[in-house]
Amino acid sequence: MNLHAKASRSGSMADNLARQIEEGVLPAGSKLPSIREYADASGCSKNTVISAFEMLTANGLIEPRRGSGFFVVRRVPAASEVDESTSLDRAMDIVWLMREQLQVKPDVLNLGEGFPPVEWLEETRLDQYHQRVVRTGVASLFRYGSRFGYLPLRQSLQQKLAGYEIDAPTSQIVLTNGANQAMDMVLRYFVRAGDTVLVDDPGYYPLFGKLRLSGANIVGVPREVDGPDIARLEEHIVAHRPRLFFTQSVGHNPTATDTSAAKAHRILQLAEAYDLMIVEDDALADLRPRSLTRIATLDQLRRTIYIGSFSKSVSAALRVGFLACEAALASDLADVKMLTHVSSSEYCERTLDAIVSDGHFLRHTNHLQEKLRRATGVALNSLMKLGATVYKESEQSLYLWAALPGWSDSTKLAKALMEHGVILAPGAVFSPKSEQPSPWCRFNVAYLADKRFARALNALA
Repeated sequence: MNLHAKASRSGSMADNLARQIEEGVLPAGSKLPSIREYADASGCSKNTVISAFEMLTANGLIEPRRGSGFFVVRRVPAASEVDESTSLDRAMDIVWLMREQLQVKPDVLNLGEGFPPVEWLEETRLDQYHQRVVRTGVASLFRYGSRFGYLPLRQSLQQKLAGYEIDAPTSQIVLTNGANQAMDMVLRYFVRAGDTVLVDDPGYYPLFGKLRLSGANIVGVPREVDGPDIARLEEHIVAHRPRLFFTQSVGHNPTATDTSAAKAHRILQLAEAYDLMIVEDDALADLRPRSLTRIATLDQLRRTIYIGSFSKSVSAALRVGFLACEAALASDLADVKMLTHVSSSEYCERTLDAIVSDGHFLRHTNHLQEKLRRATGVALNSLMKLGATVYKESEQSLYLWAALPGWSDSTKLAKALMEHGVILAPGAVFSPKSEQPSPWCRFNVAYLADKRFARALNALA
């Protein structure tokens, strides 16, 4: 395996070690120096070494052995694994894109990546919180947690929501295994086969897969630069009488748009008139200014279920999210959680609480937003040089929604670029009508400056 160096130090370290393994300098069965030894020798942080080792582990080049360290392995990929990672014929659908997000491929430029770079999140220093969690909650390592989730974290979230001017006592907050479990719980509670559910179009593609599994009729509400198309929203409400509308008001994925205050007010008026529940996904909250309009702030959780996550600001590996809603509904949803998953992980919840209640977390999110502002500016400049059309030129967004000249079907472009080691997130995946071609793609701003993208496009030309 020949891994091309990434821009990050961890990527470069992984590349160098992979080359030594492939060339036999580090033979199969040999033990690697410890993380501390590598960090001292290279003059970098232990987190950088950990990230490099994680890349090599994910690619099957090394393996951890409990109490002994990391060892080189000789691995021949199974045929099924080769087919999954390299086939250009497989449909670029929801499952394909989700699978691409979960794979670590140092030799591939993933412009459709759903998360900030690992280097941006390293300063949370997850390793330093383990001993604190163990000292204060040994029993939580050996038993289920409560159906609502760890109370001190819910108290921290109460304060977090107060920062958005959302009044949510702990009895209205339920912790979940990430934002996706929160969506699952809402769907199990409200949706039966044949029910119509409204969604942003384009919108959060894993939600579409969940809705199809539940047998729901998915109806998309076109997304404009200032939020949902209100006229079309009302048309769909009148025609289908849905119970739920899933939307993202702040830092919309994938278009980088924000819902205006005027549209948020109108959405609530329609919800009141037609007995509609709004499910507001705010998974990118820590990456955006607090002052932006949220429907839950205007509604105070009467007709809104607010969903939050820390996957983009702390770690997706912790799998901690939450929902906030009216108290009786929160209790019902906590019961759904208990019946389907018993509980969420109190160990992970204690870890997250230790992080977010630390004064360092606010500094971390401020630094994260500053990195995002710089990366967004660089990304916009890169897209302009390529002649791309950008849907919304945000000053600070993890994603940009853009169309490249000469490509009316971004799925065809994505398949062509895969041959050059570049992965795109084509627009059709983000629409309930995924069979219709789309010129748009979702780009992660942190990776757009990589010169491999321009070289790949030139190769196609």
